[in-house]
Amino acid sequence: MKKINLIIGGVVLATILLISMFFITTNNRVVGMEEEIANAQSNISKEEQRRIDLFQNLVDSIESYNKYEQSTLDKIVMARSQSSQGNIEAAEKTISLVIEQYPDLKAQKNYQTAMREFSITENRLAEYRGNYNSTVKVYNRYVRRFPAHQILSMSGYEKQDFNYLDYKVDNSKATKLFGK
Repeated sequence: MKKINLIIGGVVLATILLISMFFITTNNRVVGMEEEIANAQSNISKEEQRRIDLFQNLVDSIESYNKYEQSTLDKIVMARSQSSQGNIEAAEKTISLVIEQYPDLKAQKNYQTAMREFSITENRLAEYRGNYNSTVKVYNRYVRRFPAHQILSMSGYEKQDFNYLDYKVDNSKATKLFGK
């Protein structure tokens, strides 16, 4: 009789230990996924700041080329102000107008370098946004599946709401700026 009680006690203890490990593993996995999402958001923010900085370099390049033109300088100052406020799209439109008026500017080395870097940054942003979206997708799928959903609900975990990002690259802007 002692052996049976010992075996039953061992099975119950092993079951409790196994269930506890499953709870811990599930919680740790969700925490890891949330950290991956935070990292993806950080990469996007970093690249968006790089985009603004590169745009400032582009503006500087154009300013140095066209110092003698007051109207051009006014448009460049306006573009810089727009980009500082985070309105890159409006700033790009302003720069496009300047470039259309001064086609020789496209041949300037500083301008070409800045535009190449700007294009690379736009592609990185699209990649980082795609990575973010796939990370959010994995997270959402995991926290809704059985048995993770039940385990997380029992432990009082509340699902985080992450929005998917649009990560399409608008090639019309690059075509307009590069003229290609």
